[in-house]
Amino acid sequence: MATIAADLSGGIPVEREYVLVDRPAAGVRDAVNVWIEEENGAFAMRLGVEAVAEEWERHELWLDIAFPDGRLYQRRIAADTLPAIGPEGLPTIRGTGPMTFRCVEPFRVWTVAFEGEADVLTTQTLIDTPIPDESRLLQSDIGIDVAMTMAAVPWIPGSLLPEAAEALGGEQGDFMSPRYEQLFRCEGSLRIDGEERAFRGNGLRIRRTGYRAFAGFEGHCWQSAIFPSGKGFGLNIYPPRSDGQPSYAEGFILDENGTRIPARPVDVPWLRKLVTGGEAVSFVLETIDGRRVEVHGETFVNMRSRGHAVLPPDFPIVQQSHARYVWDGEETVGMIERSSKPSAMGG
Repeated sequence: MATIAADLSGGIPVEREYVLVDRPAAGVRDAVNVWIEEENGAFAMRLGVEAVAEEWERHELWLDIAFPDGRLYQRRIAADTLPAIGPEGLPTIRGTGPMTFRCVEPFRVWTVAFEGEADVLTTQTLIDTPIPDESRLLQSDIGIDVAMTMAAVPWIPGSLLPEAAEALGGEQGDFMSPRYEQLFRCEGSLRIDGEERAFRGNGLRIRRTGYRAFAGFEGHCWQSAIFPSGKGFGLNIYPPRSDGQPSYAEGFILDENGTRIPARPVDVPWLRKLVTGGEAVSFVLETIDGRRVEVHGETFVNMRSRGHAVLPPDFPIVQQSHARYVWDGEETVGMIERSSKPSAMGG
C-alpha cells in the first residue's frame, strides 16, 4: 500500500482550508462539498454548503443520498448561517441550518454532520421531472455523521499541465472557480427514519473560494477515486468548444508509491443519455511519462441534478453519479459528474 505523505498540503497555504468569515465581494462563493461512496457501493452521498456573497446570512445547502435500487433522499434549501469560528478559535466551520462541515486538522481531517429532513424521491423521478412539485413530496428524517481522513495531497486544477493552466486563465476558469480537491477515506453513520447503519467509504472533498460564472459553459466530464492500495486518479475535461479555442483537459494518477503523475484524458465517457445506473464510464489517461492507463468503470447510481425554473436555452444537463472502478484488477468506488447540452444528448 502506498505511504501517505507526511505533508498533505501539497504546498497550499493552510489559510486556504479556513472558511471566509465576513461577506466577500459580489459574485464570490465560499464552498465545501464532498462526494462519499460506501466502500461496497451500498449507497452514496453528496453533501455541500455554498456561501454566496449576495445571501451571506443564509447559506445554501444540498444533500443527496442515493441507493442502487433507485431510492433517493434530497434536500435543497437556504438556511441560517452558522458561526464560522470553531472551538480552536479559527474559522474552521462552514455550516448552515442542519448541515455542518468542520476542519479538524487542515488537509488531514474534516467532519460533516446533518440532522434534519430530506425529500423522498427516486432517481427515475428526476429524469422524468427535474423540477418536482415539492408540495407533493414526502419527507424522511435523516442523520449523518462522518469523519474524513485525507488520503492524498490536493489537486489544484490547472497546476499539472501548462496547456491546462492556459485554458483556465480565461473564461473556462470561471466555470470552476479557484479550488482544490482531495481524495479521502471515511467512516461514519447514516440514519434514515430511525434505522441507523455504520459504514466505511471513500470520497472526494472540494474546497472552493472565488468568483464563479457559467456563461459559455458547454459541459464537462469529471471523475476521481482512491483504491485500497493507495493508487488513485482524477480527471476533468471540457468538450470541444464551439468557438474553436482549446478546451480545458487535465488529469493525474497516483501510482503504487503514492506519487502523483500528471496525465491527459484521451478517451472519456461523455454524457449522452440519462439512466439511473449500470452505465459504462470507462476512460483512458496518458501520463506525461508515456504510460497509457485504462480504467474500467460502471455506475451503480446516477442522479440527474435537481433543476431550476430558469435556465438559458440549451444549457447543459448535469448528472452526478457514483461508480465502481477497476484498474489492473483492483476495484474501488468513486465519483463521476458529467454535463452536456441537450442538443448533444441522444434519445
